[in-house]
Amino acid sequence: MVTVRDGRRRRGGRKVRRPRIRGMTAAQLSNQKKKILVVDDEPQIVEIVERYLADEGYRVLHAYDGAEAVKTFDVEKPDLIVLDLKMPVMHGLDAFREIRSRSNVPIIMLTSRSDEVDRVVGLELGADDYITKPFSPREVVARVKTVLRRSGEAVSADAAAPAAAQPPEVIRIGELEIDSREHEVRLRNQSVPLTPTEFRILEVLAGSPGRTFTRGQLLDQVKGEDLEIFDRTLDRHVANLRHKVEEDPAKPRFIVTVFGVGYKMAKNP
Repeated sequence: MVTVRDGRRRRGGRKVRRPRIRGMTAAQLSNQKKKILVVDDEPQIVEIVERYLADEGYRVLHAYDGAEAVKTFDVEKPDLIVLDLKMPVMHGLDAFREIRSRSNVPIIMLTSRSDEVDRVVGLELGADDYITKPFSPREVVARVKTVLRRSGEAVSADAAAPAAAQPPEVIRIGELEIDSREHEVRLRNQSVPLTPTEFRILEVLAGSPGRTFTRGQLLDQVKGEDLEIFDRTLDRHVANLRHKVEEDPAKPRFIVTVFGVGYKMAKNP
């Protein structure tokens, strides 16, 4: 059953295709450099999402089961993956684990409203966002743009800011190093793989050690658009981050909870 709300009108049972705009905007030309892998076992969903993403200039790849998704990822190295969790051959979560073990590529999950357990597991594995079915393809496009912008935010900021206004390239908090230019985190000189969202949260907190950020302030720094998803998952991303950088996540030294307010980075962990 198709679970996409495609808002285009129909005449005589056929879809009315939106007219193609001659020429491309600067944003669409920039998007041409980005490859998006859409994975779902329902071809009609893939077709509709692919059409909307292609209209924005993205190069769209597709797969119809988890095993095919892993193979396509290995060959094509997409910039972002839209991944359905309920699929044949290889479950989406298994495909997620395979891909995440090799890369921190941004991943947006597609789930049904009843798949809360799978959704939580996906977030714990490092998903950057999720969308519940039925969904609007325009929502998918908006989420893709936001996640891609977050993943490239540090590089874009470095390129746009004048030299005098640039933040330190490497922030050091005790044994923790956050390298904004390389988009890399090191703990005791060992690289720590983070998702784009986790990196941005850590970068914001480490940029002002000792300062308490309310959840609203942290969300304003991390999210590119006012999307409800981030309000629901901020605490989960922080928990995932602690499991990667804290020796004992239950007793964090770096990322401290200020109860009833938000989070801060300890000055002297």
